[in-house]
Amino acid sequence: MITEHHDFAAEHPEHHEKIHDLKMNNGHFAKLFDEYHEVNKEILRIEKEVEAASDERLEDLKKKRLHLNDEMMAMLAKAA
Repeated sequence: MITEHHDFAAEHPEHHEKIHDLKMNNGHFAKLFDEYHEVNKEILRIEKEVEAASDERLEDLKKKRLHLNDEMMAMLAKAA
């Protein structure tokens, strides 16, 4: 199975400084950021077959990661 590491900050290097600022000064953004990385870690464990899960569970996690990404991107756009 092909696995990709979807590190939020690495996927958006053009927003590196703003991501850092929001993580330090916006509790909601910091919470979303942490949740994104926890969901991402779980997806990677499933894709690497370290952890068992149904296809439905994996799909739900990917949707959650996408939703978190979209919410953080909206916050970055608003802060810019």
